[in-house]
Amino acid sequence: MDLELLRQTLADHGEPAYRAKQVWAWTARGAHGYEEMTDLPAALRDALTREVPFSSLQLRREAHARDKTVKALFATTDEKPLEAVLMRYRDGRNSLCLSSQSGCPLTCTFCATGAMKFGRNLTTSEILDQALHFRRSQPVDHAVFMGMGEPMMNLDAVLGACERLPDLGITSRRTAISTVGWIPGIERLTESDSRVRLALSLHAPEDALRSQLMPVNDRYPLDDVLGACLAWHERKRMPVFVEYLMLGGVNDRYEQAVALAERLDPRAFKVNLIPYNPTDAPYAGSSRHAVDAFRAVLEEHGLRATVRLTRGRDIDAACGQLAASGSTKLQASRM
Repeated sequence: MDLELLRQTLADHGEPAYRAKQVWAWTARGAHGYEEMTDLPAALRDALTREVPFSSLQLRREAHARDKTVKALFATTDEKPLEAVLMRYRDGRNSLCLSSQSGCPLTCTFCATGAMKFGRNLTTSEILDQALHFRRSQPVDHAVFMGMGEPMMNLDAVLGACERLPDLGITSRRTAISTVGWIPGIERLTESDSRVRLALSLHAPEDALRSQLMPVNDRYPLDDVLGACLAWHERKRMPVFVEYLMLGGVNDRYEQAVALAERLDPRAFKVNLIPYNPTDAPYAGSSRHAVDAFRAVLEEHGLRATVRLTRGRDIDAACGQLAASGSTKLQASRM
C-alpha cells in the first residue's frame, strides 16, 4: 500500500491521524482488504477501497517449488517487473527474500538479475508490499535483502521498510541487507541507528578475479570494502556474513580458500558458502567434495563457515536466479 497516498487521503477526508495507524495495523497483521478493518467506519472503508489501492504492486504470476518455496512475480504501477521469494524451512522459519530494485545496474556476471534491463529503485511501499503479499498467507519471521538489486544504492527506502518489518513479525536482528560492496551505503548503514545485519557478496579472495566476476570491484576494491565492513562490525558489534558463491574451477581451489581465510578476521566475519544455481552464465557449480574441502580450510584457519541450503532451484527462485523473465515455470496466480 502506498503509505503516503494513504496518509494524504485520510487527511483529505478530515480523518484523525490515528486512522493511518489503524489501517497499517490491520495490514501488517495480514488483512486481505479494507473490508476486514472493522474499527473503521464503513463509509471510510468504501472510500479507501476506491481511492487507495490495497497494494502498490500487481501480482502477475506465482510459482511453487517442491520444497515449498514460493516465488512471486510482481509489476509496479509503471510496469517495472520484480520478484520476491518466500522460503519455508523445516525448523518452522518463514524467511522472505526481498528486492530493492527492478533489475540491477551492477551486472555481476554470475547473476541472472544483472542481465536484466535495469528499471529503477523501488519505494518503501513497494518493498513492504512484497512482504505483505506473503504475510497474508502465513506468519513470517526473517527477511533478507538478497533479491533483485543492490540495496545500498536504495538505502533510504530499504531502511524505511526495515522500520516497519517488525510490525509483520520480522525483527531487525532477523533482517539482513546484502551488498556487493557499495561503500557509500555501507558507511551510511554504519552511521545509522539500524540494527539490521550486514552481508557481503564477496565471491573471490583477490581483486583481479573479483573484478572479472563483479565489475563493481574496479570502483570499490576489496581492501576498501573489507575496511568498510570492519568499521560496521566495530560500530554494531555484530558479525558480517560473507557470501561466497562456489564456482567450479574458478574460485574453489585450496590456495583460494587459504587466501580468503587470510583476508578475513575471524572475530568479525562469518562465511556462507553458496552452491551455484544455474543461470545462462558460463559457470558450473563446485562439486560437493570441493565445497567441503574449501569449508575445511576456512575452519582450520579459525573462520566460522557454513554451506547455505539451496531453496527453490526448480522454479528459478534460488540465489542469483531472479530475473522476472515470465518463465513458463511460473504457475498462474491463485489470487
